[in-house]
Amino acid sequence: MTKATAMQALLAPKRLMDQHGRPHYGHFDGVVESLALDEFRYFTEMDKPAGTVAQYFNYKQFQFFTLNTQRYIISGAIADIRYLASGFLYVFDIKRNKLVERTWLRPPKIGYHTEPSPFNGHAHIGCASNGLRIHIQQGLWHINIQTPMVSAKLTLTPAQLSLPMSLCTPTAYSGWTYTQKHNGLAVSGKLTVEHEPQPLNQALGSYDFSAGYMRRETSWRWASFNAHTATGVVGANFAAGVNETGANENVFWVDGKRFLVGAMHFEFSRLSPIRPWKIHSACGQVALRFKVVSVRKEQLNLGLLKSNFRQFIGYFDGVLIDEHQQQHVISHQLGLCEDHYAKW
Repeated sequence: MTKATAMQALLAPKRLMDQHGRPHYGHFDGVVESLALDEFRYFTEMDKPAGTVAQYFNYKQFQFFTLNTQRYIISGAIADIRYLASGFLYVFDIKRNKLVERTWLRPPKIGYHTEPSPFNGHAHIGCASNGLRIHIQQGLWHINIQTPMVSAKLTLTPAQLSLPMSLCTPTAYSGWTYTQKHNGLAVSGKLTVEHEPQPLNQALGSYDFSAGYMRRETSWRWASFNAHTATGVVGANFAAGVNETGANENVFWVDGKRFLVGAMHFEFSRLSPIRPWKIHSACGQVALRFKVVSVRKEQLNLGLLKSNFRQFIGYFDGVLIDEHQQQHVISHQLGLCEDHYAKW
């Protein structure tokens, strides 16, 4: 194994754009308050200023969260790709091995709302009696869910002094992607599933805010989990296929302390994805196996817009090694893996 070394991060700028309208790139300590979209100088492949239509429609934004309780995994998302917006909420019953989902699809600017700030912003889709709302206040995520199956008012809180993974990288020839993720978060508030209140004393959560001028055609593999282990609360986020120009989004936390790691490899069968996965890092700090137990999937083919989305629920086993060479054993811990192709 290559000896682990700490990756350097910069203090997060308040605004993502510099004085020349170019993004600040790299890992950040802290949260960028505003993406400052109106300040971004966007150019075509031929070095001409992009028009206002391209500047608007080429921007994409996604917000996602996961909750792990003793009985359920609950995940939700709001995606704004300008041409339309979509959302989903699913509940996986661990005891029954049963997944129930609710989806939303909305035309441009109707029945949804997003704001380009990972520090202070509001996003919603659906209606007050059957919808999903995410309110970010001073970087803290507040989640409101109202569906026939789930009622929740929750807050995701990091450990004291814990830093998220905040990153901006160049994307394609003219774009950029900002992504911010945080795992191993405490969950507080109220959660009711099928009219039954759920205890939250051992619950853990995570979130993902990703936005920018992404590739027109893209794909990625992704893994994420939150777990109580013998060495503490461990959260992890690993990916391959996106956010890899100059830096990457691979990271894990132990009791809130962040450890950035190197490039990841995902070994799995696209045609038989329920077979066991292997996920490991080039530096040797991550060596995991993933066994699928359920899946949430959606295929959309509208010609110019395509999506082949599969998010798998399953069990992780293996080991994570931090920069101090301490091993953190992951044993039969529930989490998520994803294989996604998109053309937007």
